[in-house]
Amino acid sequence: MKIIVTGSSGFIGFHLSMLLLRKGHKVLGIDNMNNYYDVKLKKSRLSLLVKNKNFTFKKINIENDKLITSVFRKFRPNIVIHLAAQAGVRYSIDKPRLYLKSNINGTFNVIEASYIVKVKHLIMASSSSVYGANKNIPFREIDKTETQLSIYAATKKANESMAHSYSNIWNIPITMLRFFTVYGPWGRPDMALFKFTKGIINGTKIDIYNNGRMYRDFTYVSDIVSGINLLLNKAPNKKQIKKYRNDSLSSVAPFRVLNIGNSKKIKLLDFIDTIELVLKKKSKRNYKPMQIGDVPMTWADVTLLQELTDFQPNTDYKKGIELFVNWYRDYYNV
Repeated sequence: MKIIVTGSSGFIGFHLSMLLLRKGHKVLGIDNMNNYYDVKLKKSRLSLLVKNKNFTFKKINIENDKLITSVFRKFRPNIVIHLAAQAGVRYSIDKPRLYLKSNINGTFNVIEASYIVKVKHLIMASSSSVYGANKNIPFREIDKTETQLSIYAATKKANESMAHSYSNIWNIPITMLRFFTVYGPWGRPDMALFKFTKGIINGTKIDIYNNGRMYRDFTYVSDIVSGINLLLNKAPNKKQIKKYRNDSLSSVAPFRVLNIGNSKKIKLLDFIDTIELVLKKKSKRNYKPMQIGDVPMTWADVTLLQELTDFQPNTDYKKGIELFVNWYRDYYNV
């Protein structure tokens, strides 16, 4: 198939593009290569992608509606996987307008372009952060999501609402994916595993929020992209009925929301202990109170995704940490 991946030089976008290329698909990657974090890391990912003859790259900002539409018209994708976004919960508190421009305006442009070229399936990245102050654990797709705690989370919830309305009006098959704390090789430097590993190796203090009383559904990146791959031909449609338990399929549109995670809650302190074991070095810990916009726990119920696709995450977090540390040491030669 011909597939567009936005955010292709990003963490998940890179791994997904590599998998799709291995499966024999033609991939057009779109990324603006911004400097939110080290551009060299993005360029390194891109250098691996462009080695494949079935990969084409366009350096475009998704906020540019004319360019996005033009590229979509020329490539005529069967499927669009929209991962491009301004990431980071904490950064969104300091720079909220960046999130409105990229995550709202940019996403609107991608949805509109997907409608224009009549894609068979639009798969879009949401986030576990949309659950906000939800107290029902583990999180289910049919739970109410009306209490977002950060601007980042609010933009992701807005994306879901905007996508549903477009799906309803224009009959666009859309699947929204709520990602749960993705980690692994080639990860983002602003994420916990990367920062902890770097800090421990360098002998600097690592910040641990809520005094360590945090739980996360850490999900290894290869499990995430395998799940996305299983969904390519699972586009929702209006003729479907809700045949799965707790199905989030819309009653009026070809639209569905899905959790994609490891479905295990891991204590943050256990996660850090494992990094220390792999590195064979103790951390210097700086315990801090909960940050504004953060949540103490995430935990995904992935029953719906499993019933749809037979999805089964198979990477234990201890193995995942080992794989990341090996990559980090090799990439940074430490």
